[in-house]
Amino acid sequence: MENRYRFGVGHQITKPKFLMKSIIWLRNDLRTIDHAPLSYAAENGELLIVYCIDPDHFRQTEYGFIKTGSHRARFLTESLINLREKVRKLGGELVVRRGRPKDLLPELITEASADQLLFHGEVTAEEIRAENEVEASISIPLRRFWGHSMYHRDDLPFGLFTVPDVFTQFRKGVEKKGRVRDPLPAPESIIPLSVSDPGSIPTPEELIGEPVPKSDLGVLTFRGGESEAWSRLNHYFFEGDHLRNYKYTRNGLLGADYSSKFSPWLAHGCISARSIHAEVERYEKEVHENVSTYWMKFELIWRDYFRYSAIKYGDRIFKLGGIQNKNLKKQTDPEQFRLWAEGRTGIPFVDANMRELNETGFMSNRGRQNVASFLAQNMNFDWRWGAAWFEKQLIDYDVCSNWGNWAYNATVGHDPRNRYFNILNQANKYDKKGEFVRHWLPELKDVPKEYIHEPHRMAEEQQGLFGPEIGKDYPMPILDLEKSYERIRSEGD
Repeated sequence: MENRYRFGVGHQITKPKFLMKSIIWLRNDLRTIDHAPLSYAAENGELLIVYCIDPDHFRQTEYGFIKTGSHRARFLTESLINLREKVRKLGGELVVRRGRPKDLLPELITEASADQLLFHGEVTAEEIRAENEVEASISIPLRRFWGHSMYHRDDLPFGLFTVPDVFTQFRKGVEKKGRVRDPLPAPESIIPLSVSDPGSIPTPEELIGEPVPKSDLGVLTFRGGESEAWSRLNHYFFEGDHLRNYKYTRNGLLGADYSSKFSPWLAHGCISARSIHAEVERYEKEVHENVSTYWMKFELIWRDYFRYSAIKYGDRIFKLGGIQNKNLKKQTDPEQFRLWAEGRTGIPFVDANMRELNETGFMSNRGRQNVASFLAQNMNFDWRWGAAWFEKQLIDYDVCSNWGNWAYNATVGHDPRNRYFNILNQANKYDKKGEFVRHWLPELKDVPKEYIHEPHRMAEEQQGLFGPEIGKDYPMPILDLEKSYERIRSEGD
């Protein structure tokens, strides 16, 4: 299997003896800083940067909804607009085409008389298949680069297929024996290859065929693009000095700065993990070093771990039984799933988080763990439906992190324990006064705090006094939480 991951060593590749004409194929790497294919091509000749809007990314899935929803489509188009502006300032061009890469890239190679195709390689099945289809359709050399993780694959203290099955062992290994490379600067200039038409960047409405919803309730206005990524980093690290308290605030639910929220820009490659790591270290030298600065690096290591696990286990990360090959029977009732997906379970903490996701394309880390645990464990549902719903809705969808985290919460991933979240305990701990629930469930805004997480416990006269009629204005719970916990615990015995 090792030949599936034939990557160059990035900027350490030996320079060619003559100038090259390169096409750079972009996917989830929409940036100019710390971009190995771009740096290599800019140093060694003329280049053309290409992004293909693949219709397969907008097709309907087996679960009955599209792969890429409106929020992610908006973030993508904003990122492309910003990248085109930055590339043009360097003297180059970003070509945007709609169609499958295997059909579009050969045409552009011919038109530009290109000598080689460069790109950042991916590690999961659909992305690798697209790479192989492109390789089969062209007649010029193709070179894969490694560029989506903080630790380069060539700097790991273990092989790709002997990555530890326990995160702590992976973390200790890379911290002790690995190294994080310095990010590459953006090219000072680009010598462009000629192309007749750079193509237009479609609107998100054109991509998905429906309006993009807008909400004034979101914790942050996420705008796509490399410029926005660096603006967010400078705000969080240096202008607002929020990194100082990151470890203690990162489980928040409301507000712009309880966590870094870098994930949308990381997922689209508007900024690299190495760049964030370098800025953390600059913060430590210039401002302050504490447990929170370490914790930011710690979370980036988790992101690496899911990517390397995807290499080790391949398609097993998408199977119901996960990497543990469990033999499971789960429900797949579409109506039950719809109640969860639309935030109508009658469990306010779950519903509030799902409403936030659907209206904004974002959800806190704490929220994600709880709604995933609720679907996979309490509802005893096929967790892959939830992972696919997140793929559609999340602006920060990353295939490795998304499916890895879902498998983890479904107890088929890297944690062998029969783990689950007690939803009410979590709600009372992280939303003690019910502010988050009231923010996203306005029908419960007048419910007293002692009932805010279990409004169905109010008597009829209390319901009339405080607003919502349970079962009409807000649903009754779709299940008995305590009975579901009894079942979960019995299955783990």
